[in-house]
Amino acid sequence: MSTEPLFQTHLVLGYVAWLLCFSAYIWPWLSSMDGVAAQRAIATLHSFRFFGLVFILPGVVSPDLPANFAAFAAYGDFATGVLAMLALFTVRIRPLFWLFVVAFNIVGTVDLIVDYYLAIQADLPAHAGLFGATYAIPVIYVPLLMITHAAAFYFLARPRQRAPRAIKDEATAS
Repeated sequence: MSTEPLFQTHLVLGYVAWLLCFSAYIWPWLSSMDGVAAQRAIATLHSFRFFGLVFILPGVVSPDLPANFAAFAAYGDFATGVLAMLALFTVRIRPLFWLFVVAFNIVGTVDLIVDYYLAIQADLPAHAGLFGATYAIPVIYVPLLMITHAAAFYFLARPRQRAPRAIKDEATAS
């Protein structure tokens, strides 16, 4: 089998496996939390995106990996990771926390979408070996990142839940 169908199979199965895991374990766990806790959990995962700088680390990826893809992926991941860390640092200053949550999710999602676009433009699926040691990032790590960005946007868009406080207020009034 040639490189392109292998890479595409890995990528699709990465999404399938993470969606199965996410729906069975991660989604119920995140959904049981208040909005801040859920966003903190997602930000914690994304805070490790500084690792994307590996795409520009000589000797780890092939020198033939297209520079425009490698640089955009590296610095987009780095920016997302720093914004996620800033969200975590500012959790006690809620307006800043929410600003950084929105920022890291927008920057991170745009980064991944543009990475896909640049990879297709450079025909990287047919030359997936150029990823070298970073091959696992697009097929294992990126699907989880994209899924958690979608979850973060869902949690940002859904109305704030007030039920726990209402129950607490009723118990105090009794």
